[in-house]
Amino acid sequence: MLEVKPEFLEQMKLSEEFNASACINCGTCTALCPMEIGLLPRHLFRYVLMGIEEKVIENTENIYSCLLCKMCEDNCPAGVHIAENVRALRSYLNETVYRL
Repeated sequence: MLEVKPEFLEQMKLSEEFNASACINCGTCTALCPMEIGLLPRHLFRYVLMGIEEKVIENTENIYSCLLCKMCEDNCPAGVHIAENVRALRSYLNETVYRL
């Protein structure tokens, strides 16, 4: 059973650039990803917005596989700051999972 953690979402919102709620789930980012990572970023952002930290942690490898090339971001019709959102997730994982 997945646990919803509102505090996880609140912590992610502390990042000024984190704007995952602007995502319209169109799939442009997934289609353009040179790494062909189907989960990033649209599904991943949904997990964050729903407060499902466990699913985000499960996808740590995908989060760190992102090249931050901004191809998805440059073509996002909703103007989502995808690279900054991924950076924010990496920071969260570094602090909470890896204690760096």
